[in-house]
Amino acid sequence: MSQNKLSAKIQSIEQATETIKNWSDQGKIVFTNGVFDLIHPGHVLYLEEAKSLGNRLIVGLNSDDSAKRLGKGSNRPINDENSRALVIAALESVDLVVLFDQDTPLDLITTLKPNVLVKGGDYSIDQIVGSELVIAMGGKVDSLPFVEGYSTTTIEQRILNAGLDQ
Repeated sequence: MSQNKLSAKIQSIEQATETIKNWSDQGKIVFTNGVFDLIHPGHVLYLEEAKSLGNRLIVGLNSDDSAKRLGKGSNRPINDENSRALVIAALESVDLVVLFDQDTPLDLITTLKPNVLVKGGDYSIDQIVGSELVIAMGGKVDSLPFVEGYSTTTIEQRILNAGLDQ
């Protein structure tokens, strides 16, 4: 995929709103969000499964500032928002990436109005931001199970510990 095609998949909320208007007759739109810092097989499989719940997948990507406020560690995110957006956009399952700077993606969900809202298995349906809104619009909310053995924090720790073996 060329740089231009990848860049076209990374859009502002205003651009995404227009893109979605063109998708309205093409089935269900699925939305998920996250930091997606160090992409691992768990992320890839999660996004594939999320996409399988509809026809189009939008990923709301926490900006660097938003990610820092999540409290995942002083060194996170490791990759900057533009790098993370480009990697996520390169995945075949992802149709659109939209950065957001708020603490939660609620404004993004309110504006984009997805048919399906998805998060990872560490969230119950009632904990998923935007779930009440999506359900009220007649949509579906789902919590997908984690793929065992993969986490960005574990990868980060393995990298840090590898330096101690020297």
